[in-house]
Amino acid sequence: MYIVTGGAGFIGANIVAGLNQRGEKDILIVDNMTKGEKFLNLRDLEYADFMDKTEFREHLHGGLFKEEKISAIFHEGACSDTMEYNGKYMMDNNFTYSKELFHFAIGKKSPFVYASSAATYGDSTVFVEHPDNENPLNVYGYSKLFFDQYVARFLPKIKSTVAGLRYFNVYGPREEHKGRMASMVYQLHDQIRNTGEAKLFKGSGGYKDGAQRRDFIHVSDVVNVNLFLADSATPIHGAFNVGTGKSRSFNAIAKTLFKILGKGKLKYRPMPDGLLEKYQNFTEADISKLQQAGYDQPFKTLEEGVATFVADQERRGMV
Repeated sequence: MYIVTGGAGFIGANIVAGLNQRGEKDILIVDNMTKGEKFLNLRDLEYADFMDKTEFREHLHGGLFKEEKISAIFHEGACSDTMEYNGKYMMDNNFTYSKELFHFAIGKKSPFVYASSAATYGDSTVFVEHPDNENPLNVYGYSKLFFDQYVARFLPKIKSTVAGLRYFNVYGPREEHKGRMASMVYQLHDQIRNTGEAKLFKGSGGYKDGAQRRDFIHVSDVVNVNLFLADSATPIHGAFNVGTGKSRSFNAIAKTLFKILGKGKLKYRPMPDGLLEKYQNFTEADISKLQQAGYDQPFKTLEEGVATFVADQERRGMV
């Protein structure tokens, strides 16, 4: 059996879809379905069971899975709202819950691939997996970094794969439920289709209007990395950047969408109060460590990924 926490969410549901494409159906999805619209992510997937996160944690403590053979655990369940300031809530969701599942996984000797975040780097301009570059700007980034650090203490003695994935800016299908936390590709696509305009922030951090740069990665590439690590015959340990290794501007997303949709104009607005000092104006993953671990698949370019996203939205009737 595979366990996918956050399996009704954006990346988790895409991992389930990736497992289905390989013929895997013995999957336990764990999630909090308070946002009922997440059912849209599940209705075309095949899986064996679903558990609420609270029920699942109780069963972990109670030993329900003691005799179960676990092929791999993909831990995507977390509070991903970078503007959430309730530290107690964030640490329980992103740290304590992760610790519980981590110790369960290594006890079972099951591959454990979990979601970390590029938010661990904060205002750094060097995106290499090293403490010198880690300076989170919010409690979300801190919760992810603290768990990476916790895991690192145990790695020398662990005989199974344990890999934390520092996702950069992921976009793709199945993120309709995310609201303001949806990717800029999703948000700009929605804006252009509905209003003909793409609204971007004015310049910040030395960058001109809309010229702030991020490393945008299509979710299909993220799924491929997850499956590669879980499949590895040789245990793989550590935190790994997951991006394309090439930053692109927000303007580039908008202009790519204009070309695909055949319409659109740019409009710039000031950055909201309180965001400017916590805003990452530039991210670009150094993916050397991931490549050294044996991952050699090419990543979609922004143009390829956005075109795939638009086609998939149309195919799924999400426009």
